[in-house]
Amino acid sequence: MALVKLGDYIELSEEKNTSNFFTVSDVRGLSIEKKFIDTKADMDGVNLKSYLIVAPEDFAYVTVTSRNGEKITLAYNSTDKTYIVSSSYVVFHVKNTEVLIPEYLFMIFNRPEFDRYARFNSWGSARETFSWDDMCNITLELPSIDIQLKYANIYKAMVANLKAYENGLEDLKLTCDGYIENLKKSAPIHKLGEYIKLSEERNADNKYSLESVRGIATSKRFITTKADMDGVSLHSYKVVNPRCFAYVADTSRRGDKISLALNMSDETYLVSSISTVFSTDFTRLVPEYLELFFERAEFDRYARFNSWGSARETFDWSEMCNVEIPVPDLSIQKSIADIFSVYNQRKKIAEKMRENIKSICPVLIQGAIREAMQK
Repeated sequence: MALVKLGDYIELSEEKNTSNFFTVSDVRGLSIEKKFIDTKADMDGVNLKSYLIVAPEDFAYVTVTSRNGEKITLAYNSTDKTYIVSSSYVVFHVKNTEVLIPEYLFMIFNRPEFDRYARFNSWGSARETFSWDDMCNITLELPSIDIQLKYANIYKAMVANLKAYENGLEDLKLTCDGYIENLKKSAPIHKLGEYIKLSEERNADNKYSLESVRGIATSKRFITTKADMDGVSLHSYKVVNPRCFAYVADTSRRGDKISLALNMSDETYLVSSISTVFSTDFTRLVPEYLELFFERAEFDRYARFNSWGSARETFDWSEMCNVEIPVPDLSIQKSIADIFSVYNQRKKIAEKMRENIKSICPVLIQGAIREAMQK
């Protein structure tokens, strides 16, 4: 087993979209979860000629590591599609896949050790960066190609299993969306304001602690807050009881999505006082049915279009009340909500599978190194 410098095995990919062959639909962003995502940038009027091409088996990463939750934003294009990314990113590929397997390298990048290494070796004042030279200076233990292939195949099999599961998820989501489309033609349409009510309950008695504080994501779920809560008083924080909604009225700079979530747990959450909290009339509108309506991309577009302001555009309470939705019988709402509940449960399983794949990467790399040392 050889101790090598990564720079001897990788090289920059600097091909740009100069012919404008690739369009906005091909633009991708990167996440600290080590995957490509739909871009959150406003692409209106953006010239794509300077965008870098990310071919299959290419890697891309963001050099800036500041404010990234101690992780580096990096992804590997394991698909047969070609993407384009901002020219501020670094795109590279493995020089010779008969010496270093890209999936094996990606397993190395997926380890927490790599995130820690990248952060420790990031330099700068206002912004700390992990440069291309820093990437090339990485020293790693490289087993033989046969051993790399053995462990990379285990990883690829797990990823293929996850993708098959996720494809089933999308079919289930399409069923729900199709049901809603049919209801828009057959069920009576009502303004949402007839069925929802503002909740102004506050944590005035400090009944709930810091553990109950949540942020609200554009992915339509509550998340662990990213705010610095040191010394923050929770008196004014709003209470979000089970089966109640909360959303952030400000829709600016959110990738054309609205931060909104339904509390589907048995716990009570706290959210910032700038958030809007509301509940539905359970006897007339099932909150899980309404959540399905909110999850649709159509609602995100509606909320952005109906957001108003100068410095900040907001989708205020009156606009929320003006949203028109199909309201079928309660039994039909519950049936659709049950299907959507299955979808959400399976989605959580998929997320767990994804975490398991990531957590097994260090085990696979260690196994490969141990096997190589025994030979």
